[in-house]
Amino acid sequence: MSRLELRIPPDAVWVLVAGIMWLVSLRTPRLDVATPIRVGAAVALTVAGVWFVVGARVLLDKAKTTWSPMTPGHSTSLVSTGVYGVSRNPIYLGMLLVMVGLGIALSSPVALALSAVFVLYVDRFQIEPEESALSAILGQEYRDYQTKVRRWL
Repeated sequence: MSRLELRIPPDAVWVLVAGIMWLVSLRTPRLDVATPIRVGAAVALTVAGVWFVVGARVLLDKAKTTWSPMTPGHSTSLVSTGVYGVSRNPIYLGMLLVMVGLGIALSSPVALALSAVFVLYVDRFQIEPEESALSAILGQEYRDYQTKVRRWL
Protein backbone atom coordinates (compact mmCIF):
# COMPACT_ATOMS: atom_id res chain seq x y z
CA MET A 1 0.00 0.00 0.00
CA SER A 2 2.93 2.36 0.41
CA ARG A 3 3.06 2.69 -3.37
CA LEU A 4 -0.08 4.86 -3.09
CA GLU A 5 1.84 7.43 -1.05
CA LEU A 6 1.94 10.79 -2.83
CA ARG A 7 0.64 9.18 -6.04
CA ILE A 8 -2.90 10.52 -6.41
CA PRO A 9 -3.31 14.28 -6.01
CA PRO A 10 -5.59 15.11 -3.07
CA ASP A 11 -7.66 17.34 -5.38
CA ALA A 12 -8.44 14.25 -7.50
CA VAL A 13 -9.32 12.20 -4.41
CA TRP A 14 -11.58 15.04 -3.26
CA VAL A 15 -13.39 15.28 -6.60
CA LEU A 16 -13.77 11.49 -6.82
CA VAL A 17 -15.19 11.15 -3.31
CA ALA A 18 -17.48 14.18 -3.80
CA GLY A 19 -18.77 12.61 -7.02
CA ILE A 20 -19.41 9.32 -5.27
CA MET A 21 -21.21 11.21 -2.49
CA TRP A 22 -23.50 12.80 -5.05
CA LEU A 23 -24.19 9.47 -6.79
CA VAL A 24 -24.88 7.74 -3.46
CA SER A 25 -27.25 10.51 -2.46
CA LEU A 26 -29.39 9.70 -5.51
CA ARG A 27 -29.89 6.11 -4.35
CA THR A 28 -30.08 6.35 -0.57
CA PRO A 29 -32.64 7.79 1.85
CA ARG A 30 -32.44 11.48 2.59
CA LEU A 31 -33.07 13.27 5.84
CA ASP A 32 -35.95 15.68 5.97
CA VAL A 33 -34.19 18.85 7.13
CA ALA A 34 -35.70 22.30 6.71
CA THR A 35 -34.16 23.94 3.65
CA PRO A 36 -32.99 27.14 5.39
CA ILE A 37 -31.15 25.14 8.06
CA ARG A 38 -29.65 22.71 5.55
CA VAL A 39 -28.60 25.39 3.08
CA GLY A 40 -27.32 27.68 5.81
CA ALA A 41 -25.13 24.95 7.32
CA ALA A 42 -23.89 23.85 3.90
CA VAL A 43 -22.99 27.41 2.88
CA ALA A 44 -21.28 28.15 6.20
CA LEU A 45 -19.14 25.01 5.97
CA THR A 46 -18.31 25.65 2.33
CA VAL A 47 -17.29 29.24 3.01
CA ALA A 48 -15.14 28.12 5.96
CA GLY A 49 -13.56 25.41 3.79
CA VAL A 50 -12.73 27.81 0.97
CA TRP A 51 -11.31 30.26 3.53
CA PHE A 52 -8.94 27.57 4.84
CA VAL A 53 -7.80 26.54 1.34
CA VAL A 54 -7.29 30.05 0.02
CA GLY A 55 -5.70 31.25 3.26
CA ALA A 56 -3.23 28.37 3.22
CA ARG A 57 -2.23 28.85 -0.40
CA VAL A 58 -1.75 32.60 0.06
CA LEU A 59 0.53 32.01 3.05
CA LEU A 60 2.56 29.37 1.20
CA ASP A 61 2.99 31.70 -1.79
CA LYS A 62 4.00 34.54 0.51
CA ALA A 63 6.62 32.28 2.13
CA LYS A 64 7.83 31.28 -1.37
CA THR A 65 7.51 27.59 -0.60
CA THR A 66 5.70 24.88 -2.53
CA TRP A 67 2.06 24.11 -2.06
CA SER A 68 2.21 21.14 -4.41
CA PRO A 69 1.04 18.12 -2.42
CA MET A 70 2.94 15.79 -4.74
CA THR A 71 6.37 17.23 -3.95
CA PRO A 72 6.62 17.96 -0.22
CA GLY A 73 10.39 17.52 -0.53
CA HIS A 74 10.52 20.87 -2.32
CA SER A 75 9.39 22.74 0.78
CA THR A 76 11.79 25.50 1.77
CA SER A 77 10.27 26.91 4.93
CA LEU A 78 7.75 26.27 7.66
CA VAL A 79 4.57 28.32 7.69
CA SER A 80 3.00 28.26 11.15
CA THR A 81 0.87 31.41 11.27
CA GLY A 82 -2.67 32.14 10.13
CA VAL A 83 -4.60 29.00 9.20
CA TYR A 84 -1.42 27.00 9.82
CA GLY A 85 -1.69 27.99 13.47
CA VAL A 86 -5.04 26.20 13.61
CA SER A 87 -4.27 23.09 11.53
CA ARG A 88 -1.09 21.57 10.12
CA ASN A 89 -3.16 20.68 7.04
CA PRO A 90 -5.56 23.55 6.43
CA ILE A 91 -5.95 22.78 2.72
CA TYR A 92 -7.14 19.24 3.46
CA LEU A 93 -9.27 20.54 6.32
CA GLY A 94 -10.83 23.05 3.93
CA MET A 95 -11.53 20.32 1.40
CA LEU A 96 -13.17 18.24 4.14
CA LEU A 97 -15.35 21.16 5.27
CA VAL A 98 -16.57 21.69 1.70
CA MET A 99 -17.24 17.95 1.42
CA VAL A 100 -19.23 17.94 4.69
CA GLY A 101 -21.13 20.97 3.39
CA LEU A 102 -21.94 18.97 0.26
CA GLY A 103 -23.16 16.02 2.34
CA ILE A 104 -25.44 18.34 4.31
CA ALA A 105 -26.70 20.04 1.14
CA LEU A 106 -27.54 16.62 -0.28
CA SER A 107 -29.40 15.68 2.94
CA SER A 108 -27.78 12.29 2.73
CA PRO A 109 -26.31 10.69 5.85
CA VAL A 110 -24.66 8.00 3.74
CA ALA A 111 -23.04 10.58 1.47
CA LEU A 112 -21.95 12.57 4.51
CA ALA A 113 -20.36 9.46 6.02
CA LEU A 114 -18.36 8.96 2.82
CA SER A 115 -16.38 12.11 3.61
CA ALA A 116 -14.55 9.85 6.08
CA VAL A 117 -13.07 8.01 3.07
CA PHE A 118 -11.34 11.25 2.08
CA VAL A 119 -9.97 11.73 5.60
CA LEU A 120 -8.70 8.16 5.87
CA TYR A 121 -7.05 8.19 2.46
CA VAL A 122 -5.43 11.61 2.76
CA ASP A 123 -4.30 10.97 6.32
CA ARG A 124 -2.49 7.76 5.40
CA PHE A 125 -1.27 8.30 1.84
CA GLN A 126 -0.72 12.04 1.75
CA ILE A 127 -0.23 13.56 5.19
CA GLU A 128 2.01 10.87 6.67
CA PRO A 129 4.54 11.04 3.78
CA GLU A 130 4.35 14.85 3.77
CA GLU A 131 5.12 14.94 7.48
CA SER A 132 8.07 12.60 7.02
CA ALA A 133 9.47 14.82 4.26
CA LEU A 134 8.95 18.02 6.25
CA SER A 135 10.54 16.50 9.33
CA ALA A 136 13.59 15.49 7.28
CA ILE A 137 13.89 18.94 5.67
CA LEU A 138 12.96 21.21 8.55
CA GLY A 139 14.12 19.04 11.46
CA GLN A 140 13.38 20.10 15.02
CA GLU A 141 11.51 23.21 13.90
CA TYR A 142 8.86 20.99 12.26
CA ARG A 143 8.77 18.50 15.13
CA ASP A 144 8.17 21.39 17.57
CA TYR A 145 5.36 22.63 15.30
CA GLN A 146 3.81 19.16 15.37
CA THR A 147 3.59 19.30 19.15
CA LYS A 148 1.86 22.70 19.08
CA VAL A 149 -0.63 22.36 16.21
CA ARG A 150 -2.95 19.43 15.55
CA ARG A 151 -2.94 17.52 12.25
CA TRP A 152 -6.55 18.34 11.34
CA LEU A 153 -8.22 20.62 13.87
